[in-house]
Amino acid sequence: MAKQNLQIDGQRLWQTLMDTAKIGGTPKGGICRLTLTDLDRQVRDWFKAQCEALGCTVSIDEVGNIFARRPGKNQNLAPIAMGSHLDTQPTGGKFDGALGVLGALEAMRTLRDFGYETNAPIEIVNWTNEEGSRYAPAMLASGVFAGVFTPEFAYSRTDREGKSFGDELQRIGYKGNEKAGTRNFSAMFELHIEQGPILEDEGRMIGIVQGVQGMRWYEVNVIGQEAHTGATPMRLRKNALLGSARMIECVDAIAQEHAPNAVGTVGLIENRPNSRNVVPGEVFFTVDFRHPDDKVLEKMEAKFRANLAEVMDGLRLTYKESLIWNSPAVKFAPELIECVRIGTEKAGFKSRDMVSGAGHDAAYVARVAPTTMIFVPCAGGISHNEAESTSFDECAAGAQVLLNAVLEYDRQLGSGETN
Repeated sequence: MAKQNLQIDGQRLWQTLMDTAKIGGTPKGGICRLTLTDLDRQVRDWFKAQCEALGCTVSIDEVGNIFARRPGKNQNLAPIAMGSHLDTQPTGGKFDGALGVLGALEAMRTLRDFGYETNAPIEIVNWTNEEGSRYAPAMLASGVFAGVFTPEFAYSRTDREGKSFGDELQRIGYKGNEKAGTRNFSAMFELHIEQGPILEDEGRMIGIVQGVQGMRWYEVNVIGQEAHTGATPMRLRKNALLGSARMIECVDAIAQEHAPNAVGTVGLIENRPNSRNVVPGEVFFTVDFRHPDDKVLEKMEAKFRANLAEVMDGLRLTYKESLIWNSPAVKFAPELIECVRIGTEKAGFKSRDMVSGAGHDAAYVARVAPTTMIFVPCAGGISHNEAESTSFDECAAGAQVLLNAVLEYDRQLGSGETN
């Protein structure tokens, strides 16, 4: 196996990661850069300027996805895309999403440094609202790109303060004119941290991702009756928080029942009126179920809804429940997986095949183009946390494999092997 000829600059990549981490940087060393905020606009402006400095043509679609294109020798070939997202969780880390965009930027810089001309155009993509932490559901704009959601659906999403996606997109100046989904890709590669402990535990540098497990999000409003805590007997209470607490245990039990592959989480809860001497009258909470098999997810959903009815009836509570996001399990393109495998071997790294437990933009893009992902380790498997950490060497390794895989696929496109 021939070694790669183009070597990325690991120090430059690391410095770029650290510099952009200051945009929304938190005292604990993480990033709070929620989508469509002023901080998101700031990092978008920076990214756009960096791409234009490389001679790329930057385009923005109607839901704010940013595409930076470097021309190839054959403009009749659809571009090979690489990218991820720059938005973060409220207490996010430096690498989730950012590594995929900035690793792609480093790969593009390397092509420029070496004067390397690809057969196909190469594009870097920054997808809008991957996290779903401000606007649910997650992967919203890549979902519009793939035809899963309409632009109007995206525009109508509101945050907990009632601010709409459409208004905020317009406010920060990133509502583009390009119709979402009209751009074709030959392929898309997404570099990302694993967000789990497997690679680190096994001492492997690269995860060759085969697909993404299915996931479903629910929202539940539980309605009881506010009452004085001192004057209302226990038997006469309609405690919305008590019903919600029992459902949290049910969600955990449902996931445990389908272990080891199933997970279930109540990650957001709002108690009203949230006063120490008032019996809670209303509670809002979210549920997140995931499993690699959609049939198992169906069983988990059925059990959840049965438990919900039983618990609320028993406590004389009413409720409203809705499935707000259903992302089926995804299998990535075998031909791109093989390119990642070749790129990993050329770089000399240990790898393992794996399925992603987290959702990614690649899961939606896979509906409209050949797609795959590359994982690198993160310390302790910790992510969506300010303590999230990935090393200099791991970031450099991921960017190198990304470049190698893109060049391998570009070679195949140029020689007609993919036809």
